[in-house]
Amino acid sequence: MQGVLNGIRVLDFGRFIAGPYCGMMLGDFGAEVIRVDKIGGSEDRFILPLAESGEGGMFMQINRNKRDITLNPSSTEGREILRKLVEKTDVVIANLPWGVLPALGIDYESLKAIKPDIILATMSTFGREGPYKDRVGFDGIAQAMSGNMHMIGHDGENYKSMAPYCDFGTAMSAAFGVMVALRHRDQTGEGQVVEATLMRTGMTMTNSYLIEQAITAPDRVPTGNLGQTAGPADLYKAKDGQVLVQVVSNNLYRRWARLMDDPDQWINDPRFKDDVSRGENGHILSEAMGAWCAERTVQECLEALESVRVPAGPVLSGQQVLDDEHVNATNMLNYMSFPGLAKDAPIMGPPVELTATPGKIETRAPLVGEQTDEILAELGYDDAAIADLKEKGAV
Repeated sequence: MQGVLNGIRVLDFGRFIAGPYCGMMLGDFGAEVIRVDKIGGSEDRFILPLAESGEGGMFMQINRNKRDITLNPSSTEGREILRKLVEKTDVVIANLPWGVLPALGIDYESLKAIKPDIILATMSTFGREGPYKDRVGFDGIAQAMSGNMHMIGHDGENYKSMAPYCDFGTAMSAAFGVMVALRHRDQTGEGQVVEATLMRTGMTMTNSYLIEQAITAPDRVPTGNLGQTAGPADLYKAKDGQVLVQVVSNNLYRRWARLMDDPDQWINDPRFKDDVSRGENGHILSEAMGAWCAERTVQECLEALESVRVPAGPVLSGQQVLDDEHVNATNMLNYMSFPGLAKDAPIMGPPVELTATPGKIETRAPLVGEQTDEILAELGYDDAAIADLKEKGAV
């Protein structure tokens, strides 16, 4: 069955995560996505190399369902190839600095001159306006500047999340924006620019804390894993591992109290009358919960907490995630071969499931320029012309 986005062509100049993952999402649901690589391969391809040719796990994950062409758009011949590609393209993705786009011929005005209804999806750290517009940055910069890192770790010792959530969140926002832009184009025939930024994504996720700061100015400081707005909410050591427990709302708190000695004492204590007071006195709750967990194994903790429907989960290593029965029963991971890779790679499937129009992984991530000749032939270049383009360094 063809994907719901069949017939949509995407030209992906994305690098690292935000751009490529946006393109991947569209490709998972049937769009034809062409990754435009530097000759020899772009830098993001080779982060944490695993394959003999240097590709890393992140590249394998977020560049599946794409074809790959190497191109030097700065050359005269390369610019002509780009023009021909854009003529047949619906969406261009670029998470490159704004100043670079005109030099490559992929700014909106240049693209619109070739194809008036083109959609340009851009991702950057700070956006195209404001005093920071010319700054460069990665996911961690947005984590730091959005207020999130300030609340992770301990006062004076902050931590960045290992998972680049600003990158992935920005990609998802951009993909949503592309879908809205395509709908608008269906209705009006007009293209437009879709802009997503890492900073906007980070602040979207910290906005509730920013609202609180603006209204009541509590000047919160980080408290490790200890929750500040409800409780007990913390990471606890069991006999053989760690368990994260999150109790939010009076209903869940009363359920949790049933596991403790003298439940009525916990329920009737005015220090724990609501989420706010439980957050303020969370250290007392965590001390009691910590002692309770220390007497049990992880599995015993989880079974007891589940028996009263209190949310809890173990801290899993990477291998434990791969071995997890739920992960495997729900086929979250697709094991795929890649040239020069010793084992099949566990590639995460589409981030959202649809019953009538499901996404799927059709092809592995491409090698450098793997489909260059094929794509050029589709544009009308014969073998001799392709050889000449390679000789001139255009592809």
